[in-house]
Amino acid sequence: MEIVFVFGRLFLSSVSNVFQKQLSHQGLHPFYIVATTYAVLSVLALPFFINGTFSQLSPSFWINVFLASLLDVGGWMFMVMSLSKTDLSVFGPLNAYKVVISMLFALVFLGEIPTLQGFAGVMVIVAGSFFLLPPANGAAPNRFATLLQDRGVQARFLSILLFSIGTVFLKGSLEHSTPLETLIFWSWFGLPMVLLANALLKTERLTDNVKKSQPHLLLMAAVGLTVFVMQYLTLVLLSQMLIAYTLALFQLGMLLQVFLGHRIFNEPHLARRLIGSLVMVVGSLMVLQLY
Repeated sequence: MEIVFVFGRLFLSSVSNVFQKQLSHQGLHPFYIVATTYAVLSVLALPFFINGTFSQLSPSFWINVFLASLLDVGGWMFMVMSLSKTDLSVFGPLNAYKVVISMLFALVFLGEIPTLQGFAGVMVIVAGSFFLLPPANGAAPNRFATLLQDRGVQARFLSILLFSIGTVFLKGSLEHSTPLETLIFWSWFGLPMVLLANALLKTERLTDNVKKSQPHLLLMAAVGLTVFVMQYLTLVLLSQMLIAYTLALFQLGMLLQVFLGHRIFNEPHLARRLIGSLVMVVGSLMVLQLY
């Protein structure tokens, strides 16, 4: 059953990214896209809340799920901002850095110690992602500096950092609840946070985004639904596996994202980006072999 959850999560993650990128191409602000996603999540969580009993949840759960929601809202905002500026076939492979960051935080906060093979696998993942850098004249360090100066890439790294820290608190909340309970309150705590962020940070008028989004209500609902199911599958997997190894497994979805980026958005360099992704898959398998 776990393998079904894994591939279901990988597929839904890639599909939701495609939908979010399509919405950004319609002129919608990334923060507004995230706000509508959380609105759909909150509606989907309501029936499960009505049928549930939550009096047994401990103070540790509430602290962890609140912090996870806070960090993940920021992660989603930067992620959709990155999608609006970066090729999906580059955006996806950059996710490899999440394994490195998450392994470090899991080591510090949860005491999850990777083996030498697991560490070597992470290094292979990083090497593969470096292989995906866009071709340019000059030395490799200059290429890497050019990549880091890209606003979409910067937003992607910020989203990875926030998601990686948030994952530690998500796993902390799962120690005191079921995946469904965590999902309900993760969705509800996130909604007011993202609405506040929209009010404070967004430069575009809300009415303009509402008007632009009216022809795309079905697509926005699809984003919320795919994210809801994807997050549930993520929480189930996190409750059963080490954080670093779970996130290493998720890297397998980069191949699908490279293909979808080329197929749907006509993104270039398919062969090179697939080769780089395959290198990262090898690194992921080195980590997964230990589990």
